[in-house]
Amino acid sequence: MQELTGRVAVITGGSSGIGRGIALACARAGMTVYVTGRSADHLAETQAEFAGQGLEVATLQVDVTDLAAMQQAAQRIEAEQGRVDLLVNNAGIGLTGAVSDATPADWDWLIDVNIKGVAHGLQAFLPALRRHGQGGHIVNTSSMAGLMPVVAGLYSMSKAAIIALSEALHIELLAEGIGVSAYCPGPTHSNIASSVAQRPAEYGASGYTAPGPEATAFQLTQPYMSAEEAGARVLEGVRRGDMFILTHPEFKAGVVQRHRAIEDSFPDEPLNEERKAAIPFLLSSPVYDEASRPPAPVFEPTR
Repeated sequence: MQELTGRVAVITGGSSGIGRGIALACARAGMTVYVTGRSADHLAETQAEFAGQGLEVATLQVDVTDLAAMQQAAQRIEAEQGRVDLLVNNAGIGLTGAVSDATPADWDWLIDVNIKGVAHGLQAFLPALRRHGQGGHIVNTSSMAGLMPVVAGLYSMSKAAIIALSEALHIELLAEGIGVSAYCPGPTHSNIASSVAQRPAEYGASGYTAPGPEATAFQLTQPYMSAEEAGARVLEGVRRGDMFILTHPEFKAGVVQRHRAIEDSFPDEPLNEERKAAIPFLLSSPVYDEASRPPAPVFEPTR
């Protein structure tokens, strides 16, 4: 997806934070942009921000936990545009805390949004990406917490699941010209913390205390990445066809250290060659070969 002008992008959870930043990057690249979100207020704010910048966006009030609603949105967009080229499964909640404090309802809500929400995006929109036969791209928003699960077990579990899903789907869809990226952002100015306070009543009591307005206010004082810069970096990863979109170089040393800890946990003993020969499909994939990977990205802000 080198040429983006005139192509159609759909961003779930695109009405605020990182999702809105990705939507803005897509619109600036000349794409037709649709964003979905649960909050009517956030959707209206998105409309106003785009209009203020002379950009166009279509907004749909859709909950990613509702598969039927997602399918209806996909049908509407394909009917209006004739195609979908880029799907960004970005909607998510930042439910964090000790695993032992989580209620059964916390497990259900986190899985329904962060894992099944991505599944619903794929089930609803992947057929439209395939139908026009001209390739496309899918970005699934994970988190650095999926690679460094150090402070929030349930959240990290859900984000690690999205990384594994994205890698498998990248391999599955490569021959169709549809790229798949796992996007793993670090701290970025967004509304992911405040989304926890908008817990649907059907999920019942939580074992965690929802962050108040002071948490969002504090984050605004921190030197986090802006949502607009994050969006521009994601779109560059789409253009490059990256399997992993990692935007925060501050995490590299820790990830290398963690991967080394995994590597060093393998038994130091001779291989069972007969067993190895029986499971080649489990051992690796050509997508990991150095020749298959582009060089490390170098981002040059234009704003």
